[in-house]
Amino acid sequence: MQCLHKFFISASISLTNPPNSQAKNPAFHATCRIRYCDEGVRENASKKAFSLPPNVNSIISTSNPFVKHCVKLRQSSSYRHLHGMVLVVGTTPLREIYSSHMSESGKPIIECLFVVENCSIPEEIDYKAVRVVEVSPEVIRKISGVQSVDSVEVIALMRIPSSFRIINKHDEDCRTLFPFPHRILVLDGIQDPGNLGTLVRSATAFRWDGVFLLPGCCDPFNDKALRACRGASFQIPIVSGSWENVGDLRDEFQMRMLAGHPSKGDDLKPVMKLSKDLAESMEGLPLCLVLGSEGAGLSQFSRRDCELVSIPMAGEFESLNVSVAGGIFMYMLLRHK
Repeated sequence: MQCLHKFFISASISLTNPPNSQAKNPAFHATCRIRYCDEGVRENASKKAFSLPPNVNSIISTSNPFVKHCVKLRQSSSYRHLHGMVLVVGTTPLREIYSSHMSESGKPIIECLFVVENCSIPEEIDYKAVRVVEVSPEVIRKISGVQSVDSVEVIALMRIPSSFRIINKHDEDCRTLFPFPHRILVLDGIQDPGNLGTLVRSATAFRWDGVFLLPGCCDPFNDKALRACRGASFQIPIVSGSWENVGDLRDEFQMRMLAGHPSKGDDLKPVMKLSKDLAESMEGLPLCLVLGSEGAGLSQFSRRDCELVSIPMAGEFESLNVSVAGGIFMYMLLRHK
């Protein structure tokens, strides 16, 4: 699991291609609670450490320091959030992110676009407003971590959206967390990036109002999570914080707290069954839907503070994959406008 640390790294990178080096970037293997990374420090670090020389328009060596910087952005959550940058691999998610942000803000959030030699830029992207760097197939393979470059022609270096926030203050004003907190998906220790990315994508597709990540969740800008969500993490507000913050949100907006749970396995509280009648009874009520990991299930806080709801199944299976179950819950409980 990749988590966010609070520390500062000073670095200076140029884009000149140095001789081949055997130095390796160590992988980040910490398991910890997500902590706050100061926005001002992160922004200053990003601007101070990495500014691309205007005369550089191609990179052919995998030993280039900027290539190593990009690889570390892909591999390390703390490094990503320190610099406020993330890599988006592939044309499809890039199109969705670009069109969404251009329609909202009128300006792109792409810092740099890496394009394989002799490949074209996606026509939806205004190449005049984006820094384009042509790279060799070896460089695109190194940056993306994907061995087959046939399916990867474009990689974008993008700023992490302002709609993503990390908080660790109990006195944070919960009214500022989400613009319209009527339907909030709360993820409780979802460590698998494929599941987390799919849940974020479903929340965006069903027009939920935001995603709240409790401690133990993987980084939504992990490369596997980004592939699973297909750019949705740039299109929906995501907040990482604690149960205290969720409690403040619940109290402020009088939200009903539901948690997905198997129909069997809890002797302390009754488990309701998801149904059309249940969903309709909550139509006008603001609510949080809490989903736990497949391995550990719901945390003690979730089981204690939430009403438990299960999905009726005709088969003998005890439960569904969390991303499948989440999609069913969110569809049934979506607010019909």
